[in-house]
Amino acid sequence: MNRSIYLENRRRHLAERLNGRSIIIPSGSGAARNFPANQYAYRASSHFLYLVGEPISDSYLTFDGKAWTLSVPPPSDDDALWHGPAESCTALEHRLGLPVMTHDESTWDTASLVLPSMHSGTNDKLASVLGRPIHAGVVDPVDVELARAMVKQRSVHDGLAVEELKAAAEATAAAHHAAQAIIEPGLSCHEVWAAMQYEFTRRGMKAAYQPIITPHGEILHAHSLDEVLQDGDLVLIDVGAETASGWAGDVTRTWPVSGTLSPTQKDIMDVVYAAQQSAIDVIRPGVDYQEVHFTACRALAGGLVDLGILTGEPEGLVEQDVHALFMPHGTGHLIGLDVHDMEDLGALPGYPDGRMPSPRFGLCYLRLSRSLDAGMAVTVEPGFYQVPHLLRGSQLSQRVHQSVNWDRLEMFRDVRGIRIEDDVLVTPSGPSILSSECPSAEPKK
Repeated sequence: MNRSIYLENRRRHLAERLNGRSIIIPSGSGAARNFPANQYAYRASSHFLYLVGEPISDSYLTFDGKAWTLSVPPPSDDDALWHGPAESCTALEHRLGLPVMTHDESTWDTASLVLPSMHSGTNDKLASVLGRPIHAGVVDPVDVELARAMVKQRSVHDGLAVEELKAAAEATAAAHHAAQAIIEPGLSCHEVWAAMQYEFTRRGMKAAYQPIITPHGEILHAHSLDEVLQDGDLVLIDVGAETASGWAGDVTRTWPVSGTLSPTQKDIMDVVYAAQQSAIDVIRPGVDYQEVHFTACRALAGGLVDLGILTGEPEGLVEQDVHALFMPHGTGHLIGLDVHDMEDLGALPGYPDGRMPSPRFGLCYLRLSRSLDAGMAVTVEPGFYQVPHLLRGSQLSQRVHQSVNWDRLEMFRDVRGIRIEDDVLVTPSGPSILSSECPSAEPKK
């Protein structure tokens, strides 16, 4: 697979979508942790990585209406001492397949369209050149045309992107296997994370996002790793790899710490697993992701009715948002170079064509509401959570109180939270599970 041809095609297609408009795509710079020389690990802008393929700090990819050029910082006098000899512009040109020059040789069109970096210093520099504010995570109305073009292009993955996503999924699977192999009472979440990181590091990868490894599955983003696993706990592990080129995996599994699910834990695990499989089964080109979401919600509600936790018909329960007491989040999101792909561009990736998130509880957290195309990659991650502040006294719990058998629910108090998540590629014939090599989430009989 010739990477340079794919990257050249990406740049050419983006320029064609913009009809010759001038473009600036910054890579961003490193950020200091506590003093300037001690920095966090550098991570380039995903838009830059998509078009250039490598993380080159403090650089700018520009299009002047005719040709693409990469502008890089000139080496300082002491770079060779601390960091080794800098690669010459000529060597970069040969390797990347596009013209390269230093910042002092570059000129920028002040009418250029921009996709901001997440690094404030980079955006300040762009703002001073272009004469308008540039803010991280905000698409200026001037730049919406470029943002929409990038969303349209990055939403559908080419062959190179699919191979990268498969590599991220393979490393993610290895990490989850490593975690499952060592989980036992008395083990700290730090130790689980160490075993998973080893699988990433040995492949030259890192984590795509902060790990979630916790017996408190009811806390949706529980990033603390200080807990020690106890007999009877369920441990929720939401961890994904990031390839050297920036492509992400995102998988969640929930395991019994003792190795065996209690009867009530198995009942809920069965329901969540069935909800996930039902949602995956409807994925295909032309299906709206909201239908994927509602399929999971109806299956979840139906399973809880079967267990005697909810009363009513699944369709009606979902229409009343009763299911959202136990699954308040959306069923998934786009995945690619970002674990929540392109969400630095606001709602545009998940809500195109003027769509807006619903104010309904549960639906308001749905990150993806659009028709699926072949080549898109999404996550499917339903869950069941007993969140105390939702179940006790929230407006939703008061409104739907009569639909819940609270005495029956009390019997399931050993289930704090369960989530099952996989990465799915939309193909012309239906879903392809990229993370299929992860340990099976199907409950053992």
